[in-house]
Amino acid sequence: MSDVQKSKGADKKSLPLFFNISFKVIFIIVLTSSVLLYFTFTFEEVPPILNRGIQPATFPKALLILIISLSLIVYYLSIKVPWNIEKKLPNSFYITLASFIIFSVVSVTLDFFLGISVLSVLVSFFWGERRIFYLFLVAIIFPIIVFIFFETILGLRFPGGIITNLYYN
Repeated sequence: MSDVQKSKGADKKSLPLFFNISFKVIFIIVLTSSVLLYFTFTFEEVPPILNRGIQPATFPKALLILIISLSLIVYYLSIKVPWNIEKKLPNSFYITLASFIIFSVVSVTLDFFLGISVLSVLVSFFWGERRIFYLFLVAIIFPIIVFIFFETILGLRFPGGIITNLYYN
């Protein structure tokens, strides 16, 4: 019996493609994104006089295509260099989840950009960045890039808060 388990036919790496766990995950992500991408083609076009930036359906389409592309790249890389299966997730994973909760609370109660700053600093710090100068840069530059992208390119206005009210008033 142990000889059968040690043989190449019983090895998990020799399983067919559709039994591979990474294939299942990528398949679900790509399938869900493809269905959502299909529905973005049913969005109505906004007349040019009402359009502030790009069309509303363009951003979800671009985002879904980016998700599909990056998922396929990750799958390709996982085939080339298989991942180590870990029994326990690292603590930084749980801290990142808690950071998103903190982001939600701060962005709703105080300010969206303050929430982005707190989120980016917490995630950077708990995933290993300890240099204060770079954490400071992340806290300042990342929200500015997000603001410029959404305000100028997409033409979206952010909800009011401590920092955004300074800009909009």
